[in-house]
Amino acid sequence: MFTLESRSHRRMPWKNGGGTTTEIARSPESSSLEDFDWRISMARVAASGSFSRFAGVDRSIALLEGDGIVLTIDGREAARLDPRSTPFAFRGDADVFGLLVGGPIEDLNVMTRRGRFHQVLRRLDWTGSETATLGFAGEMSFVVIGNGAASVRHAGATYELGARDVLCVEGTGTLDLSRDERVDVLCVELRRA
Repeated sequence: MFTLESRSHRRMPWKNGGGTTTEIARSPESSSLEDFDWRISMARVAASGSFSRFAGVDRSIALLEGDGIVLTIDGREAARLDPRSTPFAFRGDADVFGLLVGGPIEDLNVMTRRGRFHQVLRRLDWTGSETATLGFAGEMSFVVIGNGAASVRHAGATYELGARDVLCVEGTGTLDLSRDERVDVLCVELRRA
C-alpha cells in the first residue's frame, strides 16, 4: 500500500491536443498512449468538444467538480454527469462529444486495454455517516479523494488524504474511512482479463 500525493501527478497534453491531463498512474510506466494496459488520470475541461479516441480501450469517467457535462456517443445522447453522478463507462474508440452544462469541469478517467484488464470505477456513498468501510477486490485498487479530506485505516496504519490524493492497494480486503466534512471518494479496481 502506498500513497500518491496530488503534487506528484504528471501533467501532459491530451492525445488530441485539446487540453491537459493530470496522470495519476499508468501501467506499464514506460508505455505510450497507444499501448498501455491501464491508465488513471484527471482532466480539466474548459470548453465543449470531442474526446480523444483510444482504440481497443474501455473507459470510465466521473466528475470531480463543475456544473456538469452531457456526453453524446456515436451521435446519441448517452449520459449527463455531475459531481454526484454514478460514474459512466463507455468504449474509448467511440465518437464522444462532451457538452459542458455550465463552466469548466474536472473529471476522473479510467482506461483499460480491452482483453488485458477489466475496470470498476465507483463513488462511495457517505449518506448519513461519518465513517465507511470500503471493500476492494481488484489486483490493484486506487482510492481517489475527489474533494475534501479523509483518514484511511488499514492493517494498523492510518493515511491522511486530501483532495486529489490517491491511496494504492494491492490485492483484496477492506479499508476503514472517516471524515470531518463532505468528502468525495472514488474507488478504482483493476483486474486482469
